[in-house]
Amino acid sequence: MIPSLVTLSGSPWDVLPPGIYPATFAEIEHGYAYNERRRFLFAGLIDASLHLAKAGCQIVFLDGSYVSAKPIPGDYDACWDPVGVDFTKLDPVFDDFDNGRANQKARFGGEFFPSTLMSLDIGAVFTEFFQIDRFTGKKKGILRITLSTDETIIRRMTS
Repeated sequence: MIPSLVTLSGSPWDVLPPGIYPATFAEIEHGYAYNERRRFLFAGLIDASLHLAKAGCQIVFLDGSYVSAKPIPGDYDACWDPVGVDFTKLDPVFDDFDNGRANQKARFGGEFFPSTLMSLDIGAVFTEFFQIDRFTGKKKGILRITLSTDETIIRRMTS
């Protein structure tokens, strides 16, 4: 279950409390896809996650203003666990970081990083970087989606 958002002093929007929380796409849709922009971003997240799952990715972490109280997020941020991924099946867009990841954003509405990639901003992997609020530097939460057991992904992969 996704926890309720909390106020983080100095941050413009409420955020997830510190930690990594397991979530399903059904829960994410119910909790965050509540307007046209958010539904558009959610559709892109599902599309990207399907591509990753087909390449063998098991886990995606979700962050950004999408998992905050910001009414109209610009995009979402995600990282994916490369363990078990067949890189010959991975869509090249997931390795395209040019122009601020413009091709990823144009195709999926958000940006994706391998979870083991180091963020130069803090010198830590993206799963750690994502847990730092960019406005305050304080800890906040992210969501963890297990693609191999997620009903939404399973249903779409078999149809």
